[in-house]
Amino acid sequence: SGHRVSAREGFLRAATYFRISGVFMYAPPMDPRFVAANARQRDAFRRAIELMDHPFEQVAIPYEWTELDGYVATPPGPGPFPTVILVGGYDGTMEETYVAGGVAALRRGYAVLMMDGPGQGAALVERDLHFRHDWEVVVTAQVDWLVARPEVDASRIAALGRSWGGHLAPRAATAEHRLAAVIADAPQYAPGANASLLLPAEYRGDLDTGDVDEQLNEVVRAGMAQSPGLNFSVGRGMLTHGCATPVDYMRELRSFTLNGLADRIDCPVLLTIGQNDPRIVDAQSLFDALTAPKTMIEFTNAEGAGEHDEAGAAALFSQRAFDWLDTVLGR
Repeated sequence: SGHRVSAREGFLRAATYFRISGVFMYAPPMDPRFVAANARQRDAFRRAIELMDHPFEQVAIPYEWTELDGYVATPPGPGPFPTVILVGGYDGTMEETYVAGGVAALRRGYAVLMMDGPGQGAALVERDLHFRHDWEVVVTAQVDWLVARPEVDASRIAALGRSWGGHLAPRAATAEHRLAAVIADAPQYAPGANASLLLPAEYRGDLDTGDVDEQLNEVVRAGMAQSPGLNFSVGRGMLTHGCATPVDYMRELRSFTLNGLADRIDCPVLLTIGQNDPRIVDAQSLFDALTAPKTMIEFTNAEGAGEHDEAGAAALFSQRAFDWLDTVLGR
């Protein structure tokens, strides 16, 4: 009916609703309704980007033997622009990263690259790619692609990781040294170190033996039947990591660590934590291990920002995170 802004915002809301509708179907084997939810959130988002006020392009980025789908968006003007790679979370999609960092970046004159990495969104659902601990391989593919783009300032490419991306983004920076800065929201130093906590205490010592895997799997599955939270966490992990059993998933998770690697990061790093966030239990360990210029900001309950990824105070997170990035990039 000619209501361009209302239509755009309506499609963005629809994308969110469709994405959320599939979240609790994260479990193997992949539910057809999960596949449909991902497709519908993508399609709603693509209808929204047709109505954007700034350039927005669907792209395919070479990655190992295949390609990964993505979007690149730029603010008004000729460029080249400082650019932010948005690294999403455990059950996120590239479409979600637009509202979880893309909008704020574009408003401040940054170009943004949004992409589903292995284990996320379309890369998981349509290409059967799973999470990998060496996330630098993913980000290097993104940087290779970006530096060839005329609208990108190759000397000012940053990575912003939120939620699970708070581990993946700094991990990438341990080996991809063309990044000019990294922001890790919900930073996680060694998230796999506590994998055995998914087991009852009396079984945790058996995870490394390999002798009682069948029994351990039965114990975890019994716990999953009793606990919706455990059922979701383990099912989501098995699906996104491509693991056949709960024990396989717990062992795979242990490879996700920055222990012995954090001092390889050589660009400025911002760690942001919410006061109530249970995922940042080892954020201080990451901060202490960093030898590059580093800053940590705590968001508090009194500010309405104490939850995971500062839910409830998105504008406050954007203000502090991007003001820091402006400063370190000399803008």
